[in-house]
Amino acid sequence: MAWIRQRLRHLKLLVFDVDGVLADGGLSYGPDGQIWRRFDARDGLAIKLLQQSGLQLAWISGGRGESIARRAQDLGIAHCFAEVKDKSAVLNALQQKLRCSAVETAFVGDDLNDLVVRPHVGLLITPADAARPVRRQADLVLRSSGGQGAVRELAERILRARSEEHTSELQSHSDLVCR
Repeated sequence: MAWIRQRLRHLKLLVFDVDGVLADGGLSYGPDGQIWRRFDARDGLAIKLLQQSGLQLAWISGGRGESIARRAQDLGIAHCFAEVKDKSAVLNALQQKLRCSAVETAFVGDDLNDLVVRPHVGLLITPADAARPVRRQADLVLRSSGGQGAVRELAERILRARSEEHTSELQSHSDLVCR
């Protein structure tokens, strides 16, 4: 698990699927046919904290609906892609644009259509309730379910890993100063 902590510490790009990760996977339809999704408010705060830490965030979803764009806008997600047919192509283009390598990229997904990004990321992460084949191929399976705190759990791990690095750097610096 030390290598996972190391990868989390040096992430530059964190990409999320939406349905089953940021939202709980359930869909409701309004009277006009508009799709409604349930997002976790604690996950929203976690996204804000990750943004403040300097991490680039993106959403790549095969789902449709205005609720994806609206939630992304509310959270200041600059890279939001919905109704995506080829997640690998969108991810590769985004990595090139942001100059991020696969090792510096993590993807959080929950279902079979997310497995196509596996060769293009340093970490594949999944919520606890993800499809079994995705959990088997994931580097990290979170304890929380999608749309129910999984993003918050991951954010806390990332921020803790980054603070350990800064604490280690500070201790090394203080050792030099004290000598």
